[in-house]
Amino acid sequence: MKTVFETIYNITRQIPYGRVTTYGRIALLAGNPRWARVVGYTMSGCRQDDIPCHRVVNRLGGLSDSFQPLGRDSHRALLQAEGVEVLPDGRVDLKRFMWYG
Repeated sequence: MKTVFETIYNITRQIPYGRVTTYGRIALLAGNPRWARVVGYTMSGCRQDDIPCHRVVNRLGGLSDSFQPLGRDSHRALLQAEGVEVLPDGRVDLKRFMWYG
């Protein structure tokens, strides 16, 4: 039986290059729409190179401070390296880059 973390990681691995999704969307795909905070906790603790946790943003397309070494600037750089544009206000345009699973 899979743990909640394994389920969240497996969904995150499916996010295509150059696309993003939200904590809430992963929670929904994992079977419990109330797990958005659990997804956030899981992503912030992720240290596995095969899990593209940088492709997960908040419900407004906002970036996370938990990326090392520069927080949101590191998150922005990882996304931009894949062609995901970050708006001047620091959000990703979800209408353009959202992956729904």
